[in-house]
Amino acid sequence: MQLALTDLFKARWTDHIHEEWIEALLRRNKYDRKILERTRDLMDASVREAKVLGYENLIDALVLPDPYDRHVLAAAIKSGANAIVTFNLKDFPSDVLAKYDIEAIHPDEFIFYQIGLAPAIACGAIKRQRESLKNPPKAKDEFLAILQKQQLPQTVSVLRTYIDLI
Repeated sequence: MQLALTDLFKARWTDHIHEEWIEALLRRNKYDRKILERTRDLMDASVREAKVLGYENLIDALVLPDPYDRHVLAAAIKSGANAIVTFNLKDFPSDVLAKYDIEAIHPDEFIFYQIGLAPAIACGAIKRQRESLKNPPKAKDEFLAILQKQQLPQTVSVLRTYIDLI
C-alpha cells in the first residue's frame, strides 16, 4: 500500500478483487471482517483513482485457464493497465495477456523493479510500511524475514543493500 501512495505506478482494483482478498484472509480465521472492510475503505480513500468501474461487460468475452480470474483481466483492460501483479502467474498466460498489451508480473519482480526505478522513493515507502507495524514493532531484519516468508526473495536481497533506508 505504501508503494501505491508514491505514484511510481497507478494501483488499480475493483470491489470484486477486494472481496477476494478479504475472503482469503477470513478463511485463515485470524481476522475480523470489520477490520478488513475498514482496511478496504482506507485503501479506496487513500489511493487516487484506484477503483475500476464498468469492466463487467468485458468478462464474458475473455478466456483464461481459470474463468474466475477473468474479472481481473477485464478490470486491467478497462483501466488501461499494462500489468497484473499476482502470485498466480499460471492463470494469466502471457499469450492471452499480450493481446491486450498486458503482462502478469510476480509481486517480487514488481517490487524489485520499483526499488530499482526509484530507490529512495521506494525505500521510503517500505520504511513507512515497516514503521506502521506497531503491535509489535518490527526491526529491519524482522521485517525482511516477513517479506522473505511472503515469497519476495529478490526484494529482500535488494533491500539488504538499502537497509539504512528502510
